[in-house]
Amino acid sequence: MINLELSAKHQEARNNLMQVAEHMMRPYSRKYDTAEHSYPKEMEEVAKLLAGNRSSGSAKDAPGDASQIKNGANLMAVTAYEALCWGDAGLMLAMPGRGLGNAAISAVGTPEQVEKYGKSYAAMCITEPGTGSDSANISTTAVADGDHWVINGEKIFVTDGERCDTLVVWATLDKSLGKAAIKSFIVEKGTPGCEVTRLEHKMGIRASDTAAISFADCRIPKENILGTAAVATNAEERKKAFGGVMQTFDNTRPPVASMSIGVGRAALDLTHQLLNEEGVELDYDKKPGNVSALEAELYKMEAHWNAARLLVQKAAWMADNKQPNSMEASMCKAKAGRMGNYVTLRCVELCQSLGYSENTLLEKFARDSKILDIFEGTQQIQQLIVARRVLEKSSSELK
Repeated sequence: MINLELSAKHQEARNNLMQVAEHMMRPYSRKYDTAEHSYPKEMEEVAKLLAGNRSSGSAKDAPGDASQIKNGANLMAVTAYEALCWGDAGLMLAMPGRGLGNAAISAVGTPEQVEKYGKSYAAMCITEPGTGSDSANISTTAVADGDHWVINGEKIFVTDGERCDTLVVWATLDKSLGKAAIKSFIVEKGTPGCEVTRLEHKMGIRASDTAAISFADCRIPKENILGTAAVATNAEERKKAFGGVMQTFDNTRPPVASMSIGVGRAALDLTHQLLNEEGVELDYDKKPGNVSALEAELYKMEAHWNAARLLVQKAAWMADNKQPNSMEASMCKAKAGRMGNYVTLRCVELCQSLGYSENTLLEKFARDSKILDIFEGTQQIQQLIVARRVLEKSSSELK
């Protein structure tokens, strides 16, 4: 069974990262929120510090019985993302080193691919101008040509698209075959035909670059496909093949959900601080019927935050213990995204002029939180995935 408390190792890591977030990230939050697209050079030192301690979060084989419970890399990842996003979600995403594409390489890459690209700075390229939540409707193409794949198409809303050095690109081998022909490919930045065409201006996470990238006859080595190049020939094979591509999300959704946990916690902590200065303090010994409306709202937000946090930790724990977690990954992403939006905006409202003013970071937390309910699959899409699992319906049966 999952333990509802972090292990001593994970708690120590969280405490250390919270110190980093407070002293090495928060002081630059407003600077890079205002100076959108400016490179946050200060984060290089943070990245070096984290790289030196990254090995402490690796998943180790448990001694003795192979069935022994493990708390490894996935639980460490969500713990780290939560702590760093308590500092600043945009700066965490802008930190040089690891992007969302690294999770894809780790999940389905060959040992050779992991060895070559596992430590690169990898971004994920999925969304297209005509393809948002429906990942099976990819139009970017990959055509075999001798020892290469030739990629053509356009990707938008690529997080870290300008600053990364590697791209994981979703493309189709044959549009007529639908999701059966969707594959992912590793493209090195600087490859001829791969070009960053623009940077987006955004409501939140403004320290992170979000790019549009075009591919025009972009040639990559044949071995840069993630998984097999075979196209499924029957319904069962098609389901399995696309499931392999979608496995990437089982790895990335809990960390993205944990980002929302971090931002939500930041908003709650600052709200408690501001309200305490006005004489409002929570007393958990009081019965629910004996508290003010303001206190009741704070209790409610704390409950939603804890529920989301436990769902995230469960999904990560299942991954560490080699248990299928696709439904749980979607559950935690749906709950955490919704919680983050609700909590941060409600904190702005409760703190009134202080919440709306740029004199505090509450309004920034609210802006940053919105994207965390959208990217890596919207809340509505996550609910649909969970419903299909619970009702045992296929995507064609429940749309």
